[in-house]
Amino acid sequence: MNRYLNTLFLVACICIAGCNTSKLATPTPEIVATETNNASAQILFDDFSYNDANQMSVNGWGIRSGGGLPGVQGSSFRVENVSFVDYPNPVGNRLLRMTSSTDGTGENTFQTQLCHQRKYLEGTYAARVRFSDQPASGSDGDQIVETFYMISPYIEPLDPDYSEIDFEYLANGGWGGAPLSFYVTTWETVRIEPWLADNASSSVAGSLSGWHTLVVQATNGTVRYFADSKLIGQHGGAYYPDSPMSINFNLWFIDGGLTGASDVREYQEDIDWVFHQADVSLMPDEVDAKVSEFRNAAIPFQDTVSPGAIALDSPCDL
Repeated sequence: MNRYLNTLFLVACICIAGCNTSKLATPTPEIVATETNNASAQILFDDFSYNDANQMSVNGWGIRSGGGLPGVQGSSFRVENVSFVDYPNPVGNRLLRMTSSTDGTGENTFQTQLCHQRKYLEGTYAARVRFSDQPASGSDGDQIVETFYMISPYIEPLDPDYSEIDFEYLANGGWGGAPLSFYVTTWETVRIEPWLADNASSSVAGSLSGWHTLVVQATNGTVRYFADSKLIGQHGGAYYPDSPMSINFNLWFIDGGLTGASDVREYQEDIDWVFHQADVSLMPDEVDAKVSEFRNAAIPFQDTVSPGAIALDSPCDL
């Protein structure tokens, strides 16, 4: 089954509905943000100013452990792959770091995933992340997937209520694509086995090593993806999300994409902050202003997003 799941988050070359893998020429849409007070608006903001994973769990985060898809067959997810490090920009800032490693075997491949409660649908999502083109240690070449995404649980094949919104960076390629490929994908539904994907995908090429602010707007029937204020993807119609999703980050290896090397190599993705505001379209500069408001007020965390009818306890998988 893993040969199918390696493309669960993105199938750049075999999208059932067709994929557009060229840079979009669509102009940036004119969107007027609804002005709200941070204290009363439905907002999730997390500056990841934690000392350990236990503090993080109090604020609604789950760190995945155990086996399961996606990734290398026989691999597992580990809580200890999440750490917190100092990063003095601004002074006193801390980052969440995901570290995934492999020695080329399934049993010694350890992946990372963290998830926030399944209660998010329309609005603006954003995160500031650091991608890497090479491992932090060890030899290079493994097909690693560095992500920020939203997803509803996979309950049954071709579930009409399935929803997923993905940012995925493949520094060493994968899924038939070239190295240094960055994909944004919006899903209508999927069947894992036999594999059948129904999504819309766009991509850009070139290195994204370093810090980037990723913003996605899911409002008024259209999903728009921005990287560093540039519109890089726009999908709508049947692909528009229709089921509440969790907010996720993961760092995983494509099955069949490991090199033949036997040394241990570690790959890392850092997260500075994550933000969501429900039912509002915010442009990237407006998101930056909101984040600055929280930081200037020394508010490291806020969650005023209503859970609605969906239970907060949801699976941290896929």
